[in-house]
Amino acid sequence: MKFAVCNEIFQDYPLEEQFALAARLGYDAIEIAPFTLEKRVTDISGEQRARIVVLGREHGLEIAGIHWVLVGPDDLHITSPEPVVRERTVQYLRDLVRFGCDIGGRVMVVGSPKQRNILPGVNPEDARAWFAYALAEAARVPGAEGFQVCIEPLLSDSTNMITTAAEAREMAGRISLPNVGVILDVNSMSHEEADLPAAIRATRDYLRHFHVNDPCQRGPGWGDVDFRPILKALLEIGYTGYASVEVFDFTLDPVEHAGKSLQYLRDTLRQVTG
Repeated sequence: MKFAVCNEIFQDYPLEEQFALAARLGYDAIEIAPFTLEKRVTDISGEQRARIVVLGREHGLEIAGIHWVLVGPDDLHITSPEPVVRERTVQYLRDLVRFGCDIGGRVMVVGSPKQRNILPGVNPEDARAWFAYALAEAARVPGAEGFQVCIEPLLSDSTNMITTAAEAREMAGRISLPNVGVILDVNSMSHEEADLPAAIRATRDYLRHFHVNDPCQRGPGWGDVDFRPILKALLEIGYTGYASVEVFDFTLDPVEHAGKSLQYLRDTLRQVTG
């Protein structure tokens, strides 16, 4: 298991300093939100992409992948009843995968609740079919065979499309491609799952990425969630991917926030492994 940090926690710092801070704090990898670079991923230049690769190499950091992928553009929707909107979104997902591959990332987190909501009047089965088609098309980008497109179950008060680990597994199974899997998020699971370790174990065959955070909107160790059974479940299923710190409260000092989160995770992992 490796520990990563999502770069928007350092959003007030230049990209170069984001990498330096993540490395100095001891993270293994950094996860990039494209909107922190440009509004549209297609506006991120080849020079910027190459710079990310160089920064990772210079600071000894892996690029975990990309997330918050549909934040920025306001003309995208995966399950829109309008075919032209859906096709534009599919093309944008392909562009995102290309970006993720260009920077050496391993996963793309497909969260974006507002851009996948089943809109009024849309048949839910049609929406699920459109969603499956979009992710399959993204996963089939040439050269991205080893890049994982990950379905993220999200809070039911933020989306009406895939809110539980079981629904995410069902969708991944429906798509049935080796590079389409599931990402689980502690914050979302804390609201939607009765038993977090059980949800992790049940997702064993599909789990490709994992976000660690607390329902208080901060990182691990800042709230009430006990991460010992969570990390234990990840170890039990042989998870070797990233446990990536993602936060939604940006009022704290980012260095202190990210630093305490990582120290808590390391201490907890030591307790679990004895």
